[in-house]
Amino acid sequence: MTEPDLTRLKDVPPPREQAKRAALAAAMAAFDDAEKKSGSATQGNDAPIRLRDASSRTEGKTQMRASQFNYGLAASIAALMIAAPAAFYLSKFNAPGGGNFATVSGKLTDAAPAPAPPREESKQDALAAVQAPAAPAPAQSSTGSLGTVRGRLGVLVPPQTSGPAGGGRVGSAANAPAAPAKPAKMARQMEAERFTSVPMPASAPLAKSKEAARAVANGLIMQAPQDAADMLPPLAEKEFRDQFDSKDVNPVKQVAQEPVSTFSIDVDTASYAFARRMINAGQLPPKDSVRVEEFINYFPYNYPQPESAEVPFKPTITVAPSPWNAHNRLVHVAVQGYALQSAQRPRANLVFLVDVSGSMSPEDRLPLVKNALRMLVDELKPEDTVALVTYASGSGVSLEPTKISDKGKIIAAIDVLGAGGSTAGAEGIQDAYRLAETHFDKGGVNRVILATDGDFNVGVTDQGELKGLIERKRDKGIFLSILGVGQGNHNDALMQTLAQNGNGTAAYVDTLNEARKVLVEEASSTLFPIARDVKIQVEWNPARVSEYRLIGYETRALRREDFNNDKVDAGDVGSSHRVTAIYEITPAGEKKLVDDLRYGRKAAEPAASGDSELGFFKLRYKLPKEDESKLISAPIGDAQAVEKLAAAPEDVRFSIAVAAFGQLLKGAPYRGKYGYDDVIALAKGAKGDDPLGYRAEFLNLARLAKTARP
Repeated sequence: MTEPDLTRLKDVPPPREQAKRAALAAAMAAFDDAEKKSGSATQGNDAPIRLRDASSRTEGKTQMRASQFNYGLAASIAALMIAAPAAFYLSKFNAPGGGNFATVSGKLTDAAPAPAPPREESKQDALAAVQAPAAPAPAQSSTGSLGTVRGRLGVLVPPQTSGPAGGGRVGSAANAPAAPAKPAKMARQMEAERFTSVPMPASAPLAKSKEAARAVANGLIMQAPQDAADMLPPLAEKEFRDQFDSKDVNPVKQVAQEPVSTFSIDVDTASYAFARRMINAGQLPPKDSVRVEEFINYFPYNYPQPESAEVPFKPTITVAPSPWNAHNRLVHVAVQGYALQSAQRPRANLVFLVDVSGSMSPEDRLPLVKNALRMLVDELKPEDTVALVTYASGSGVSLEPTKISDKGKIIAAIDVLGAGGSTAGAEGIQDAYRLAETHFDKGGVNRVILATDGDFNVGVTDQGELKGLIERKRDKGIFLSILGVGQGNHNDALMQTLAQNGNGTAAYVDTLNEARKVLVEEASSTLFPIARDVKIQVEWNPARVSEYRLIGYETRALRREDFNNDKVDAGDVGSSHRVTAIYEITPAGEKKLVDDLRYGRKAAEPAASGDSELGFFKLRYKLPKEDESKLISAPIGDAQAVEKLAAAPEDVRFSIAVAAFGQLLKGAPYRGKYGYDDVIALAKGAKGDDPLGYRAEFLNLARLAKTARP
């Protein structure tokens, strides 16, 4: 073809309109014939679509089926993994309130979702694998595959559809009535059911983000309404059944109105050991359990020693600035007891009274007590005697009084102790006192040592009756000491009452190290008294001091007249024990917490500079075998004062840090902004020689208390 020919062909005349319509009609007819031959599409829009060859149509069907499976799979996995933890929680804790809860099965919404438009057949095909028409919820069954789940999980779980016993599976519609499905749908449904029947491990991940988002977008997972009825019950907190006496902290007193302070000494340490246990577990102790004087007196101090057992106490007084109130001063009173030499120790007639009731079975109770008693036996001399009484549902003598020289027999009797039964503590105490009386040693120490968690729940439980029994035995020369163990039903209130009225000490043993401290390192202090009925009285000079308060000793307060009354019982002090008391005073002329009375007697004018006494200290005691008290006294004056707290001895500064820590735990309102960091800084600078690590342990305890939960 030549160029002229091509040029002529370029100018083609336009088609006629009738011919154009005829050609278009023929093409449409051809498409319709092809559609009839290929059959209706299984998925997608039913509107006319373009022609495709066989391989192309097969590939599209495969992709659409995969997409449909992903919808059901995503919904199944999401529902299963969200529901499984809650089902485990409910099956473990047996949560009540099953009326509104249903086994995970059938639809994943409380009500049927709004019907999808007819054109979205692909979406409804996907839903068919994991949902069925809603049905009324049956009674809650323990055989459901995943328990009952609802509310705070962020999904709505509908009532279970009726069907054969055993419950449905997540994503299964086998037990729900449904319209006959197309073969392809049934195959997909069976595949989803087979997949979701496999138990999922707790650590399995959720569906991929794309599939999970698709499930949420299509309404398979919905946010639940946070109604009270839909919420899962909260985790049940462990009931706190430990018992403590409630005492308010000592108030600030005006010297002009009440110039004399009188109290019984306290050498117990149970409060500190109990607080340490709780703080190490991440929880602050109850305020009623905190007795600040027991915190202070827990630690050994290197106070000046007395010279003889005839005058068994040496007081040392220091006056220093208060670290939490710049206007006030602290009067630190340290009393060191005489340390008996081994040859001076009297014989010991001991009766171990051991609670073997069911509550004593945990490792931190009876097993710990058995180890503690073995330690104590190793500290006794061959001529000392030991007896063993146990009590549970009844009381029995496990070992008659036996000399320590026959140690193997004593250890064997301790080793066979086992816990079981309820507690009849009063009956056991009576048996223990009977044994102690039968083998009473006039020249020795006669003492019952009670080891218990304090769970006296059977028999005579009246504290007044027990107190009367113990006082009568005390007057006969048989004393009572307490070893408290355990937590959860620790009856501190009862044990304090028994020990105080039995002229003994109350210790709390939570670890073997504490058992060693109480029964090995301080065995002489625990067992052998150097003085009885020890009382302290301080009179303040109103010309120098306007206000004062005693830190701690709330349970040991005495009336002013009790100090000189030898019939009034007070605390006993064992060999080498030391006692610390700290007063906070407001010097005359400084800012006070309590205003003077308008119509009362005016306070004394500040004394001249020559009057150096702030107050006067007195201590009264009885020697172990005497009934008449003796007196030790000393002035409190400027000669004992230091200008700065840093100039005070290490023992003084450390004990003040411990007092501040106890006040923090107690919630005392007089410490200003002094906090845990201040306590740590003061104690760290006064740690000094710490061979047994008690002060280092205190520093760690103060750090833990900062973050412990209340």
